[in-house]
Amino acid sequence: MKDFYGKDTATLKNKKLFLFDMDGTIYLENKLFDGIIRLMDKIVENGGRYVFITNNSSKSVKDYVKKVKRLGIASATEDNFITSLQSAVEIMKEKYGDQLIYCQGTRSFVKALKKSGLNVTDRYDDRSKVVLVGFDNELTMKKLRNTCETLAKNNPDYYATNPDWSCNSGFGYVPDCGSMCFGIEKATGRKPVFIGKPQPVMIYTAMQKFGCTKEETVVVGDRIYTDIASGYNAGVETVLVLCGESTEKDIKESNIKPTFVVSDVKEINNIFE
Repeated sequence: MKDFYGKDTATLKNKKLFLFDMDGTIYLENKLFDGIIRLMDKIVENGGRYVFITNNSSKSVKDYVKKVKRLGIASATEDNFITSLQSAVEIMKEKYGDQLIYCQGTRSFVKALKKSGLNVTDRYDDRSKVVLVGFDNELTMKKLRNTCETLAKNNPDYYATNPDWSCNSGFGYVPDCGSMCFGIEKATGRKPVFIGKPQPVMIYTAMQKFGCTKEETVVVGDRIYTDIASGYNAGVETVLVLCGESTEKDIKESNIKPTFVVSDVKEINNIFE
């Protein structure tokens, strides 16, 4: 199989760990792209494993499992997911223990943080030692005010789950966590430490969990500055799909280049033929 630019993709057949982005890569909102279910089956039949790594922290892993099962990926379990929310939990536990964490995010996000054992509030509290912001499709002005007040008065540490500027929708794009944090920065002068992609944390976690080497691992995604950059930072091969955000122009202008480029994930099925 040749990729979009005629490059031989033979090395992909030897991969044992396929790490897929979700939004814009395997589905768009609630529509699964063609060929995804077949590809997941082919990967498993070839002795490999597929894992979804997503920056979108608006859902818990349980909620993501329910979503992809509803879309038709019946074999998916919690082991098939690593999210920026999970990475955030690990960092918060390691750095802050039982200290109070103020978080801005969805109800699912807050619930998952509390269930993990973290001491969390989504209201202004002058005891808050850290602010954690996630992608929030339930965002209100009240939440933004609470976040800005906490940052302004308490001088806490400040983290955010991901730097994505936009999130795919049926009509185009809506602001993602990076854009929300940019607005907060303009109001408070504070910039967060971003946790998710392009940081390689989720990739390292997946390789360690499933005992795979860098040579056996590949990242598949639709964004150069998060998905492809995370693979580059982890030292693994990458596949950029052109069915999401990034374009040929983005490839030409970016300093970070994907190993391979395909029109959509369905094309990857051809490596198993």
